Amino acid sequence: MKNLFKRLKPISGFSHYFHVGLNILLPIVVLILVRLNFIEISVFVIILSKWRMFAVKPRFWPANIRANSVDIIVGISTIVFMVESSNSWWQILWAVIYGIWLVIIKPAETPFLVSVQSLVAQLFGLMAIYSWSSANNLELTLLTGIVCFLSARHFFDNFDEPHARLMSYTWGYFGAGLGWILSYWLLFYGSIAQPTLILTIIGYSIASLYYLQKKNRLNSLLQKQFIIIMVIVILAILAFGIIRLGDNIA
Repeated sequence: MKNLFKRLKPISGFSHYFHVGLNILLPIVVLILVRLNFIEISVFVIILSKWRMFAVKPRFWPANIRANSVDIIVGISTIVFMVESSNSWWQILWAVIYGIWLVIIKPAETPFLVSVQSLVAQLFGLMAIYSWSSANNLELTLLTGIVCFLSARHFFDNFDEPHARLMSYTWGYFGAGLGWILSYWLLFYGSIAQPTLILTIIGYSIASLYYLQKKNRLNSLLQKQFIIIMVIVILAILAFGIIRLGDNIA
């Protein structure tokens, strides 16, 4: 009986495989619900899977919600992608990607993979927001700011950054401001909106510079290369957008 109790403890192999099994089951359940057009229920299942956020005293809820925010963003974004997918194979592919997130990426605790979590959450979140065709400018602005803030906070907390809150709010305000300006000039490159592309490039560049600096691998030459490439790519995107806008007006 004592050996059985040890095998059932959370640190045991049995518990680990049971937890992995639940993580594999979740994307399947979400896929089935989306296929049955139970979209609201699939969102509820995502939130329900994070029930442990509320298994503590209420004063800890905000911190727990923030800590689990990137996982919630990726989960709900995946539902949006499934709904927007043109056929069942794309929906299955998104379910597989979500399973990889739950089993491999989300449980990781290394600085690099936690940084990847932040970047994936921001990319998925922004892609989902700008696929919402009926959203107005205010909704796009607020949601863009929230996704940018939560992704940045997850990233900076990974390094125990003393100014994590200030830097996260700054990035959130920047994302919201850019989203508000470009919402009046909303262009798409395939399925990716211009604000998503620009914020992803800038966010990836800044995060890479910060990560390299924390690892003592950043030098002036590498810093200049990142900045120059980032500026060139953003100017190219804006120039292409202006050309497309001129063609549409003509």
